[in-house]
Amino acid sequence: MLRFLFKRITYGILVMAGGVTVVFFMFNVLPGDPARMMGGNRMDSVTIANIQRDLGLDRPLPVQFAMYVNDLSPISLHDTVDRDHFLYLNSNRYQSYTRLLGIGDSKMLIMKAPYLRRSYQTKRRVSEILSESLPETAILATTSMTFAAIVGIILGIFAAIRKDTWFDNSSLVLAVLGMSAPSFFSGIIIAWLFGYELSEYTGLNMTGSLYTLDPFEGEILTLQNLILPAFTLGIRPLAIIVQLTRSSMLDVLSQDYIRTAKSKGLSYYKVIFKHALKNALNPVITTMSGWFASLLAGAVFIEYVFGWKGIGLELFQALEKYDLPVAMGVTLFLAGVFVVVNIVVDIIYAVLDPRVRLS
Repeated sequence: MLRFLFKRITYGILVMAGGVTVVFFMFNVLPGDPARMMGGNRMDSVTIANIQRDLGLDRPLPVQFAMYVNDLSPISLHDTVDRDHFLYLNSNRYQSYTRLLGIGDSKMLIMKAPYLRRSYQTKRRVSEILSESLPETAILATTSMTFAAIVGIILGIFAAIRKDTWFDNSSLVLAVLGMSAPSFFSGIIIAWLFGYELSEYTGLNMTGSLYTLDPFEGEILTLQNLILPAFTLGIRPLAIIVQLTRSSMLDVLSQDYIRTAKSKGLSYYKVIFKHALKNALNPVITTMSGWFASLLAGAVFIEYVFGWKGIGLELFQALEKYDLPVAMGVTLFLAGVFVVVNIVVDIIYAVLDPRVRLS
């Protein structure tokens, strides 16, 4: 088990290393000048050059990449003699660090939290921006997953019980439509239909976040703004869960122990919900855990469409303003969530099925 865990963690680290490389060079080869975006078109060339020097943008791209990796790494190397490097380390970039090892008279290894740098526009730490916007994204993803799980499992169970009936066929058609419709397209349609055309009957808004600002009462919890984005984000996992629950239930219902339970005179619904459902839900629950990371990434488009103040909206705003540290920080955070969740799911599989460890 330890060997299996070590291999999965090693693969995760390699995936993150590749993700850091791709994200850095992908964003830094885009046309545009962050210094010009910060200073404006009327800023003179000397001021632009000073901004580029302060941001390290005047250095060759491989040097910039090495500095970025040094910031992200929990163990990094720094020069203690060169004044620029000394200021680089102590200019409030790292909130705290521990000196591990001195290398000669001019260098040292330190241990610190990964540093995602500061926003070009607001000068705030990217980690602070993520910590403020992540809770609303997590609430949206959790609500969507809960909705998809409850409704999807119920529909899947009754689709399996009523196999080849109109209910079964209708649920399969709806599942196919839910998987085939892109999130941004369905989000626009749902926002326009229920948040604009039918807003008098639904009482819902096209856009809005979990909290709205009232000039007299301050921030007010507005739960109705959660309904449309959570429903839209939950459509795709709902479709997957319906089909997976249906096929798993049909497989379990054909097993010998189910026929034995029926022959003992147990009621039909007791056999379904007490004996069959428990075993049928094992693959469904495992799949749901892997889908949670996908919901966090899929929330990027949903948050933009509905104006939900999460990490997805932060990413779109950062791309519009060419705020590279925020854009790269959000992208790497989402990649990290995928890696961590996949490792956890692999461990769950290995615990439940020893054959996974052997393979």
